[in-house]
Order: sequence, then structure tokens, then C-alpha cells
Amino acid sequence: MKSSRKPLLEQKIDSLLKLMTLEEKIGQMTQIIHFEESAEESVTSKFLGSIIHTQGPFPGETALEWQNKFIALQKKAISTRLGIPLLFAVDAVHGQNTFEGATIFPHNIGLGATRNEELVKNIGKITAIESQATGFNWVFSPCIAIPYNEKWGRVYEAFSESTELTAKLTKASVNGHQGNLDDPKTVLATAKHFIGDGATDFGIEGGNTSLNSVEINDRLLAPYRVAVKENIGAVMASFNRIGNVSMHANKALITDTLKVGMNFNGIVVSDWKGYSRFGGNDIVNAGIDMVMAVDGDLEIFQNGLKKGIIDSTVSISRIDDAVKRILRQKFKLGLFDNPFPDTTLVTKIGSKEHREIARQAVRESLVLLKNKNKVLPLSKETKKIVVVGEHANNSGLQSGGWTVNWQGTKENYKGATTILEGIKQQAKGEVVYDSTATKNHFDADVAIIVLGETPYAEFFGDIGHESNELKLTLSEEHQNYIKTYQEKGVKTVVVLVSGRPLVVTNQINNSDAFVAAWLLGSEGDGVAEVLFGDYNFSGKLPHSWPKSVEDFKGKYGPNLWDKSVEPLFPFGFGLTY
Repeated sequence: MKSSRKPLLEQKIDSLLKLMTLEEKIGQMTQIIHFEESAEESVTSKFLGSIIHTQGPFPGETALEWQNKFIALQKKAISTRLGIPLLFAVDAVHGQNTFEGATIFPHNIGLGATRNEELVKNIGKITAIESQATGFNWVFSPCIAIPYNEKWGRVYEAFSESTELTAKLTKASVNGHQGNLDDPKTVLATAKHFIGDGATDFGIEGGNTSLNSVEINDRLLAPYRVAVKENIGAVMASFNRIGNVSMHANKALITDTLKVGMNFNGIVVSDWKGYSRFGGNDIVNAGIDMVMAVDGDLEIFQNGLKKGIIDSTVSISRIDDAVKRILRQKFKLGLFDNPFPDTTLVTKIGSKEHREIARQAVRESLVLLKNKNKVLPLSKETKKIVVVGEHANNSGLQSGGWTVNWQGTKENYKGATTILEGIKQQAKGEVVYDSTATKNHFDADVAIIVLGETPYAEFFGDIGHESNELKLTLSEEHQNYIKTYQEKGVKTVVVLVSGRPLVVTNQINNSDAFVAAWLLGSEGDGVAEVLFGDYNFSGKLPHSWPKSVEDFKGKYGPNLWDKSVEPLFPFGFGLTY
């Protein structure tokens, strides 16, 4: 006869829940930043459930200092009455990108170009190891948005405009990050942002997504179904609205579709200041389980939720459901038995083995858009090569946003190799550097011109946002880099470093070869290995490539769903030698 008893894990969760006070339950639903002034005291007085690291003071200088900071906070948590350990979370979106010296991989748009599921899985594994090595057991990755408009500032965080490709790489990424959850080398993964963040009208971060329910189901939900099937531990709500209803407060999608319809039993976490920004207790009633109570929201959230329970606008059953989901992942991670990070993992950060995987990802992400008269591959015996552009010798510029800092860095960072350094390793002839195309090396046999976007993240990357001067085209200065050498008859190989396809039709036409290199991370030498023919090009476009700025007059740019706009290059395009 089949037993009706709950599995042991659920029994443990129920037993612990029965012992908890209301304050302890609300505490478990609360996440704050480690460097907030009262963070250490709040862990015990507010019974916190989670700590995040984000832009601001670092936990220390070395990885061990980072671990020690979080170990000290964890000791406070387990000293409380019930000894419930903390979850430590970080935005590790292309490696453990908040720690200088970690292995930084190409952003997801580049991984989408690789089409390589095994590679994406291995990147997830390495990200988990280097995150654990710096003290984290939870990452806010992967982003499985499906972008429809290159004006959106987060296009590079997503794999592709293709639902099918995104779903495949979602499975690989979740399995890589999470693996066997109680293994100290894995972390809790987070699918984000639920849902429609990449499909907002006109590509506005946090804007309105006007797709109807059938379109959302057919185009956007598949990667989430895959993530849930692979037992992803968390899902993050998005900033956008659907039908002008904030996603944070959208019970139909969060509870009915995700939790009930997909049978998701993990944590739904809010995004930044979700409580005060998107409706207070409405977001809890909609199904948000853990709230980023940051930047002044701690008291607002905890007091507001307690008041909601007292006046019966929030049910205790909703609170119990949220807490059970949080405890479930803590038990699965083995935190009650082993709450502290493994100090031996520190030696793995930025290791040779990890960097080789990152270099492979760079090589496989490169998409060859033009190769006139087979100017590529370059001969290593070429007498003189001029390398042009600031992006060629700057690991910060080649990596984009979410690199060391939230908005990225415009400087070189520890452990990285630039594209110029890679070219110098490959070439046997003379290599000269002309950062701003002003040194007139017109006697060169070939000019490798590396240019593109400066780093940005979130709404700061929206084209047309008041905070920036970003455009869908290259800056006039960068356009002139190409003209300067092309007009003197020097063969030009252009390498575009960008977080999205740009309108570069004229530049492609005026170049001998043109390569989309995306945001490649710390291993710039991977670019040189392909340019000089050690490896062939294999990358394929993860997005339709726009022909002109006119392509963006409507809500979306050219994409697989809209056949009315003909792209310059279709999704999946990519030349080889």
C-alpha cells in the first residue's frame, strides 16, 4: 500500500515552520545588502533570510576575505533561536563578474552565437565554483529573456531572439550552475526576469509588454518551462508591465502560470526595491516569496507585511508558502549541515583551466559577417599589422556591463588578456598600435580595427534613455577609424565589440572583413586565435541583424516573429573560412 506520508524533506520544512514566529517568517522573506549600515545587527534582530552583494563596497580584497565576511554573517544567522542559515546571492551573469581576477565569459548573447550547449553547461559549472569560492551559494543567472528590440539595454544578457535556442541553452545553463545542489561546488540558479522584460514596446527597460496571452505563451514561456523542469531553485520577477499591470503584482502569471501551471516549487524573488516600487503587499499576494528590501526598504517591507497580516489583507497561508519555498532551497543546498563556503575553492578562481573554457567560448562566439577576397585568416608572417581603436587594448571595454562594477569598467582589470595582446602573441611580423587612428601607419599590410560600444547595464543601456548618448550606430569617431585606413588603401578587418547588433551597413560595405565579437569577457586572445586561423569561425547570429535605423520605427526591430522588416543578415547567418 502506497504511503501517504510526505517526503522527509517536506517533513523537515513543516516541522521548522511550526516553530517559527511571525517575525521569523517575515525575516526569512527578507533580503538586504551586506554593506548596509545595520546589516550585521539585522541578521539576528530581523531574522534575515538572505544577503546580496551588489554595486558598493567590496566584502574584502581577497577571495578569502570575501568568504570570511560572509562566514561572519552566517555565524550570526545560525546563532539565532532556530539557527536558519542565510542564502548569499550575487549577480554572476557572465562568470563571477563582481570579483576582479575571476574568469569572465562572453555575455549570453555571445554564448547564443556559439549554439554550444555543452560549453554553456561548463560555463555554468565554472561560474558556480568561482561564486562559491567567493562566498556565494545563490546566483541571479541565467537571464532567459527573449529580446525583440536592439534599443533595449539588456539585449546582451539574453541568449537569443529565438525561443527554441534560448530554451536549449537555458537547460544547459541551469544544469551547469545547479548540478547536484548539495555539492559545495554548485549554486542555486535564478531564471530571470519573469516575464516579458525583453519584449517591451520600443525596447524600454521596465516598460509595457503589449504581447497578448497567446503570444506570451508561444514565444516567451518555453525557457521557463524548461528551467522549472530542470528544478531551477529561483525565478526573479521583472520590472516591466504586461497590459499595464506590474509583473511584480501579476498574480495570474506568477502564481497561476508559474507556480501552479508549471508546478514551480522554488523561490520567486523580487528585483531591486520591488516592495516599495511595485505595490507593497500586492507583490506578496501575487506570489513574490523573497523581497529585495534594499536601499531603505527593510523597515517599510517588514512593517508593511506585518500590518497586512494583522489586518488580513495578506493571509498567513501565503506567508507560510513563501517561507516553505525558501527553507526548501536551503535544505536542498545542504546549508543546515554545512553552511560555510569551501576555502579550498579559492585556488580555482581565474585558473588556467577555467580561462581555457572562456577562450573557447570567445572563439566559438565570433560571427564572420564579411570576408572579401579571403583577407582572413591573416598570415602570421604578415610584415606589418596596425591595430586600431581603444577597444583593442582595454579588457574593460571588451567585456561590457556587469564586469567588476555594475556598469562595467572602462579600464583594464586583473587577470584579463586584451585583443591586442592576443594579436601580438600570434603575429611574427611587426605589430603597431594606433588607439585613435591618428598615427598614420598607412604602410601597414592590414589594419585590424577594433571598435564598438562603451559598457552599460540595465536602463543606462537603453538607446534613447536620457542618461546616455547611445545610438544604434557607431560613433562618428569610430566610423572615422575605418575611413582613415580604408581611404588609404589599407586592407581593413573590423572587429565589432557590442552588446547588440548595431546598424553598421556602411562600415561592413567599406571593410574587407567584418567580425561581430559581442562582449567577450576576459580572454581577448581568443579573437586573435581565430583571426590568424588557428581556429575557424563557427559562430552564428543569435539575432537578426538590422539594415538601417529605419528598421526600428515600430515597437520592435527585425526579429524572427516580424517578417515585415527584412534584416541585413538573418538569424543564424555566419561565414566560415
